[in-house]
Amino acid sequence: MPTQTRSMLLNVGPSHPAMHGVIRLIMELDGEKIKGVEVEMGYLHRAFEKMCETVMYAQCFPYTDRLNYVSPLINNVGFAMTVEKLLGIEVPERAKYIRVIMSEISRVTDHLTCIAASGMEMGAMSAFLYMIKARDYLYELVEEITGARLTISYIRIGGVKADLTPTFTDNCFKKIADVRKVLIETDELLTRNRIFFDRMKDTGIMSKETAMSHGITGPFLRSTGVAYDVRKANPYLVYDKLDFEVPVGTKGDNLDRYFVRMAEMEQSLRIIEQCFQQIPDGPVLGELTGEVMKASDMVDHAKMGETQGFKEFQVDLDPTLQGSTKKYYDGISADQKSVVLPAKEETYGNIEGLMNHFKLVMYGHGIKPPVGEVYFPVEGANGELGFYIVSDGRDHPWRVRVHPPCFPIMSALPKCLVGSVMADLIPTFGSVNMIAGELDR
Repeated sequence: MPTQTRSMLLNVGPSHPAMHGVIRLIMELDGEKIKGVEVEMGYLHRAFEKMCETVMYAQCFPYTDRLNYVSPLINNVGFAMTVEKLLGIEVPERAKYIRVIMSEISRVTDHLTCIAASGMEMGAMSAFLYMIKARDYLYELVEEITGARLTISYIRIGGVKADLTPTFTDNCFKKIADVRKVLIETDELLTRNRIFFDRMKDTGIMSKETAMSHGITGPFLRSTGVAYDVRKANPYLVYDKLDFEVPVGTKGDNLDRYFVRMAEMEQSLRIIEQCFQQIPDGPVLGELTGEVMKASDMVDHAKMGETQGFKEFQVDLDPTLQGSTKKYYDGISADQKSVVLPAKEETYGNIEGLMNHFKLVMYGHGIKPPVGEVYFPVEGANGELGFYIVSDGRDHPWRVRVHPPCFPIMSALPKCLVGSVMADLIPTFGSVNMIAGELDR
């Protein structure tokens, strides 16, 4: 009888450690060789888009935190700028620089996580520990400004929640120096590691034509030699005032994607340093004038109607909440009463401020953009992150859609894997940096 040969079907994930519990790959194997791949996603579907259609615009930010939860500040910025485009408002210059600083810190934390996790999955545990240490340095900076590390909800429509703390600049330069040391150490641990190098080189190759036909962006596209970056192609905030390069690869393999991310982290650190050199001063840097009152005392007196002189008072708040006081207000918030919550002195000190606050937080009132539709892209850590919003004139979106950078890459993943061997799956999937929160939404 003639010999029969059959392919083997193998489920990789969602319980496989390298699949992170959120993706399933159905592999068709001929021995160790991959003949076919079917990608099954949806294990972390959060209904982000539909949830945003049920709440007011300002209430969407906690949901955006959980898209790419490794770099949530970029998600915040993207959504806020989409709504601001719909409203036709401009945020203060200082707020733009703060947004860039926080976005680039977030980008570095994302790249550190990607390389650290990929290295660990190939046995480079030391590199993982080094890079997670560096990520923690940056999370400390994020926490100093936002009050949280991941679920930050920091950006506001019309500005940001709070200004930079007095110690932030010095702390940031110290952390940048520490991160650069870790990047040098990691370069020695990984780039010169024969096992890591051989498993990354010439694996997971994708041509620039294939990448562009699938709509892939970000480091994955740039590794093929296409220098597309939203910050350069369609500058937003103050990126057109900053000097930075767009690293590209040549072959489009896993090693190129590693090199591109390593180079991008240095560019992001350069951007942060330039922002501190250029960021304009604002009312936030002036000395306190008038009487200073604890926030709790102001609230207690306001409840009793004892608001005489409150309009001139300053409020003493925790640093992560001080953006809502008058001395910071003009520097980080747009002068749009129909969009931005008033300063606490106004809310608790006079009836006009209280009414303004009331109208913005009450369901059925809130921020009401004109009828229309808008799309706005930003450069996320994995590529172009775009939000599409349709307004029917009410206080909540009629439709919200997200263009997540991970989705096109996952749709093209079989092109990188078919023809390679099973062992190549781990470095290739790691180089995608798939974040299920934005993939499944």
